Amino acid sequence: MNRLAMPRNKLIFAAAIAFAVPLSLSACGSAGTQQGASGDGRPPLEGAKIGGPFELVDKDGKAVRWSDFAGKYRIVYFGYTYCPDVCPTDVQRMSQGLRLYAKDHAALADKIQPIFITVDPQRDTPAKVGEFAAAFSDKLIGLTGTPEQIASAAKTFRVFYSKGETSPGGGYLVDHSSITYLFGPQGEPLATLPTDLGPEAVADELAKWVK
Repeated sequence: MNRLAMPRNKLIFAAAIAFAVPLSLSACGSAGTQQGASGDGRPPLEGAKIGGPFELVDKDGKAVRWSDFAGKYRIVYFGYTYCPDVCPTDVQRMSQGLRLYAKDHAALADKIQPIFITVDPQRDTPAKVGEFAAAFSDKLIGLTGTPEQIASAAKTFRVFYSKGETSPGGGYLVDHSSITYLFGPQGEPLATLPTDLGPEAVADELAKWVK
């Protein structure tokens, strides 16, 4: 999955979303999609219509709802476990950035819940997303659901995804917007985390908004 490759119809979709919220999206997160602080020090995603109620399942098949994380800051990333490059790289940097942040802000880091949500429910079973999440962090929660549940959650979080063509061997890629969102304790969107710039940049961004 190439961060810079993007069919024209995906660009149209991304442009439409960019006008709807103060954020530029691109399939698989090309460079420059992450956004820093606004000039007045307010969260760059303040007031954006991103995020909201969902019901999915965790590695044990237990129902998980957005409201379960009330009072927690939330890092949310949509991807899929069979992704060959972008997803594991982003999730690794996200997890490393959170660990770096925790070194100097242990109490605040305990208030942050990282969440991975699949866009490939056909292959990503509860066990599969659980294994994927555990490979990066014992704090990371992996979530999946029915195709309808995933579609609903992706729409709520302004995430684009599209299954690619199936190869003769049965495999396929999923094109998707790869943005790492940070939400506040009330579920309000705050900012995006610059995973494309590395763990240190993620830790610095967390320090701006987690209080």
